[in-house]
Amino acid sequence: MRAIEEERPLVWPVKAEGLSVRAGRRLAVDGIDLDLGPGVHGVLGPNGAGKTTLLRALATVQPPAAGTLELIGQAVHDGGDLRAVRRGLGYLPQAFGYYKRFTVREFVEYLAWLKELPAHDIPAAAQRAIDQVGLTARADDKLRTLSGGMVRRAGLAQALIGDPALLILDEPTAGVDPGQRQELRTLLRGLGRTACVVIATHVVEDVAAACTDLIVLSEGKVAFRGTPDELAARAGDGGDELTSTFERGYVEVLR
Repeated sequence: MRAIEEERPLVWPVKAEGLSVRAGRRLAVDGIDLDLGPGVHGVLGPNGAGKTTLLRALATVQPPAAGTLELIGQAVHDGGDLRAVRRGLGYLPQAFGYYKRFTVREFVEYLAWLKELPAHDIPAAAQRAIDQVGLTARADDKLRTLSGGMVRRAGLAQALIGDPALLILDEPTAGVDPGQRQELRTLLRGLGRTACVVIATHVVEDVAAACTDLIVLSEGKVAFRGTPDELAARAGDGGDELTSTFERGYVEVLR
């Protein structure tokens, strides 16, 4: 990992000013500012708040409607090198397509090839990513034979290919069993030491356990930016033993 740190340019992985992004005709992200460096950054918000649209913009899937966006030192809105950006980022969308007859290894190696990794580096890079997500024993099994949670981990493996400087994950632990979820949180914290990891999730425990800071979106705008402890400090009085202070703080900032 040390060599990877030294090779990466000293640039801010995500910098946005007045960023607006449309989802169809609707303005799903409405004039937000962001500056994200290394760490694990959680994006929370109710359904329709703009979480997935924001992640799609950061993954260069959805173009900005207004404002500026720079990713890994490249402007994505006006003449930036999108191929260079895409080589430097990993993306796990909420739903992704795959050939069911591919094995886990074939799937990850194929995505590594699409990402333009040198051919001689692909086998080792794919194996490392598969090991990271705990699929070593299933590497040569076909995707159609795996559970939904295992397919999700295969999707995470392809996002990890090439040790990206910017890692964008939409619901990374969806369908993953509790034991593996805990291991993935540990993995994300480790990745956040050298990379900018942005995750959107509805699993409150993942955010509280893995994230160094949080962004709460409401109707396309930033309603809160701070640490998990700062969000918990927003909790009002009341609640019950089944509701954590973190959850109460989240509800409070949305009011």
